[in-house]
Order: sequence, then structure tokens, then C-alpha cells
Amino acid sequence: MTGTPRRALLFLDVDGPLIPFGGTGYREPPAASRGDEGQPGGNPLLARLDPGHGARLAALRCDLVWATTWMGDANEYVAPRIGLPELPVVAWPEPAEEDERAGLHWKTRTLVEWATGRPFLWVDDEMTPADRAWVAAHHPAPALLHRVDPRTGLTDRDFATLARWLRDHP
Repeated sequence: MTGTPRRALLFLDVDGPLIPFGGTGYREPPAASRGDEGQPGGNPLLARLDPGHGARLAALRCDLVWATTWMGDANEYVAPRIGLPELPVVAWPEPAEEDERAGLHWKTRTLVEWATGRPFLWVDDEMTPADRAWVAAHHPAPALLHRVDPRTGLTDRDFATLARWLRDHP
């Protein structure tokens, strides 16, 4: 008897991929349209969220997981604004000095442990070639570490890359 294969995980950062920081091609919404500043949990950066991203992420054939310093706040403040259900959240330990010395992002080791051998995609704006090399050497399943330009956040090209990888790594 064989078990049902589990879907790939998609570890999703908020700042950068979902909340762009501006730059070429980014337009800040007018203050009058934001309306978050006086609300509970109001954060003016939440106005930068693209409400269409939730449906596009949910349509990907994978299990979404928050991998962000927003932690549980991503479920409370981000998910409802982009139409996502409550998602699992990666809990972060204290960063290891050995990872810093090796040039690893402080999330890398934890995400590999969290994946427990499942294929995964990691969408973030801070990973480096050192993270890619470490994951390739320490993770037994396919993994895509996809860097998003933090000036623009997720784009059509990013979504196409994620969908293509998932299609090629069922």
C-alpha cells in the first residue's frame, strides 16, 4: 500500500512579496483610499496589498504556509485583505550564529526542517545563492527558492514561475 503523495509547500513572506516597498513601476495608493491608519491593526503598509494575490496563490497546486515575521498577524491582517483562509504559520527560533557565519538567511534552516522532506517553494525577497546551495545540499526533495523584487512585489512573471515549477514537480 502506498501513501498519498503530499502536495508541495509554498512558504510565503509578507514584506516584499505581498507588501512591495516601492520603486520603478510601483504607485502608492492615495491616502484617501487606504483607510487603515485608524483601524485596529491599522498599518498603512497594508494598503499596498494586491487583493487579487489571494486567489492567485490559492489557485496554485500547493499548501500555503506563512513564513514571515508577521507570524499569526498575517492570518489576522493580511489573509482577509487578499482573500486567503487562515494558514499555518512557521514559528521562528532565535537565529543561529553559525548560519550567519555561513551567509545563510535566518529562515533557511527552519524552513527545511518545517518541510520534513516535502518539496517546497520559498517566496521571499532576501534569499541568496548561499541559501540555495544549503537547501540543495540538505533537503532531499525538490525546492525552489524564488526571490521576489521587493520594489514591485509578486508579479505575473513570478506567478508564472511558481506555477511552472509546480507543474514540473508534481
